[in-house]
Amino acid sequence: MRQLLAFVTTLGLSMCFLTACSKTPEPVKIEGFAQGTTYHFTFVLPPLNGKKDSEQALVSQEFINKAITAELARIDASISNYRKDSSIELFNAQLDTAPHEVNEEVVQLIEQARKISAASNGCYDLTIKPLFDLWGFKKDVFNLPSDEALQQTLQLVGIDKLVTVDATHLQKTLPNLRVDLSSIGQGHSVGRIAELLEKHGVTNYLVEIGGELKARGKKPDGKPWRVALEKPLPNERKLSKIVAFNSGEPMSLMASGTYRHYFDNNGKRYSHILDARTGKPVEHNTVSVAVLHPNPAIADAWSTALLCLGSEAGIKTANEHNIAALYVDQHGEQLIEKKTKALNALKDVELKEAEDN
Repeated sequence: MRQLLAFVTTLGLSMCFLTACSKTPEPVKIEGFAQGTTYHFTFVLPPLNGKKDSEQALVSQEFINKAITAELARIDASISNYRKDSSIELFNAQLDTAPHEVNEEVVQLIEQARKISAASNGCYDLTIKPLFDLWGFKKDVFNLPSDEALQQTLQLVGIDKLVTVDATHLQKTLPNLRVDLSSIGQGHSVGRIAELLEKHGVTNYLVEIGGELKARGKKPDGKPWRVALEKPLPNERKLSKIVAFNSGEPMSLMASGTYRHYFDNNGKRYSHILDARTGKPVEHNTVSVAVLHPNPAIADAWSTALLCLGSEAGIKTANEHNIAALYVDQHGEQLIEKKTKALNALKDVELKEAEDN
């Protein structure tokens, strides 16, 4: 459902880092490519007794860089749907209804997503990939399915057909059921890298993978981390909001949108966001949703679920579950923003219009 990461190209809104000249020491920056997308990790090294600053930076950055590389590779081997030997794909390949062992990480993510799927009344579902393929989004070739094909494919979808046996075992009630963790996996990866940095004493960081991010603490000059949200316009790249993490408390920002990946056919636009209940592209006016939540995996899944629901049903659901979300609906040429109650009450993060900065 979510073209967001490497597992599936980012469907979320892109986020741009804002930099400014400063005489204070620059934070460490580690950049690279993983999970089919780019990553940027910016952080302040903790003090290290008995070493000069330059020596500390060299030793610590090298050590942390190796740890990050190893962790990204481990996550890929666990939850990637683009390698046949990953834990989740080995489970998908089992065409039977017997319990099969997976790692604990996979089960935890499925259970987190299962709760959000229930909250969305089934609009969001980890098993939706057969529908995504049916409509042609896998190969970027539009296919308008017949009602019969749509109904047949819907029979292959449903997280209720996936049973969690215990902490390390899953069971299908439908042999050819397939689980795709893309809509929660990138957020999970962000969270794991943040945990790794904290394990090594880093308390000031901005971790970003494919536009999904988590921030904690402040920059070396004491100013808050700031990022920008783009306007959800398909053929333009303009800034909409500047998001400042003022308090320094841990917070994730995840965004999803319909405006980058779609098909136009006979005068009608078909979004790549599919409603798992109907098997069809959503037809509401919502073009983007940004979610703020301390847990990046939960924020990731909620941003997809709320986008699937659209603002009318989504804001009601978000309010019921205390989710801080910013909706953007499009009516003609006009973009209309809508905020949930939790976002209006949020004090740790400030959202400003980009032109005011």
